Amino acid sequence: MEWNTTFAAVKEAGRDLLALDDEARGNLLRAIADATLEQTERILQANRRDLERMEPTNPKYDRLMLTAERMQAIADDTRRVAGLPSPLGRVLKETTLPNGLHLQRVSVPFGVIGIIYEARPNVGFDVAALCLKSGNACILKGGSDAACSNQAIAELIQGVLLRHGVNPHAVELLPADREATACLLQARDYVDLIIPRGSKGLIDMVRRTATIPVIETGAGICHTYFDRYADLQKGKAIVCNAKTRRVSVCNALDCLLMDATRLADLPALCQPLAAKRVTLYADLPAYEALKQGGYPAELLCHATAESYGTEFLDYKMAVKTVCGMDEALQHISRYSSKHSECIVTEDDANRRRFEREVDAACVYVNAPTSFTDGGQFGLGAEIGISTQKLHARGPMALEEITTYKWIIEGEGQIRP
Repeated sequence: MEWNTTFAAVKEAGRDLLALDDEARGNLLRAIADATLEQTERILQANRRDLERMEPTNPKYDRLMLTAERMQAIADDTRRVAGLPSPLGRVLKETTLPNGLHLQRVSVPFGVIGIIYEARPNVGFDVAALCLKSGNACILKGGSDAACSNQAIAELIQGVLLRHGVNPHAVELLPADREATACLLQARDYVDLIIPRGSKGLIDMVRRTATIPVIETGAGICHTYFDRYADLQKGKAIVCNAKTRRVSVCNALDCLLMDATRLADLPALCQPLAAKRVTLYADLPAYEALKQGGYPAELLCHATAESYGTEFLDYKMAVKTVCGMDEALQHISRYSSKHSECIVTEDDANRRRFEREVDAACVYVNAPTSFTDGGQFGLGAEIGISTQKLHARGPMALEEITTYKWIIEGEGQIRP
């Protein structure tokens, strides 16, 4: 019953948000951005308490860590969201029937969105900004790894809401325990949508347990296919950026598919990875090519069955030799999480076939999967990367966290 009281308060706050116009919502977000910079040191102190409980070698450590630079980026993203066009009240379809009834399909908020996420405290800022801008109340359920950071962030946001006369329950943080998660997933009378952000295990648990509609996001097992017509210099930059720009994120490269006709180029292609100390798990042909090409022995391992279909979240990557496009597409179809996939090629026919046949939210040609990000797509920020096909796919930003309703206006018509 205690949880129902909390969820009911959030639902009421969501109704209150409907009274705000876009200017008021934008002012709220700009105030949150200002407070983010003003309270950076307080947030970083809380974050340091979380970091002290985690080994720096843990792949989640980088995701958990906040810095002054990342706090500045968060504030900048919040301001960008504030300045985006409102996703609400857009007329998506309009018609007048022969009987004179005027119909409009209009974009509206979902209402209350629950977000379950792991050791990524920046998610609290992103979700709050997108939800407030789109008129949604949100329930944040972070993991215990980031408990101190999440609490400090929620207090910052709720303080801004209070100062602006907005119901602070519009952004609610639940305790970092399993009981809260279980109650949230069953709160069908109060919560309209659940979005999990995190590991495959978290997403699978939410999908199995929730009695509320779920949009799956998060797990990214990403491939890059270097085909027989690929440009080596482009490939070197693309593979290195996709793998090493930030290894702990879901758009990081996990498996390089190397066309067998280009194995002689594999050592040069992977040379930048050696400088970044990336461990490669290579099948036999790739292993021999890399060994003969001088890839550091301490960073070169034989691939096993478990090497493929693994989201490493670390300075590790699988390498698989494929005999042409058919085999590359088969490998991606078997192991992909349908997040982001890339081909490096100068051949138009192969480009078009890859774009057409790869089943993923984001398909790249001659560009790294590291671009799969709401900010990079010009969306301001994201609430997650949807890997499913219903309602939303790819980076979920303002438009993706709205739904619609029909408005029907008449002059007294009745149905015969």
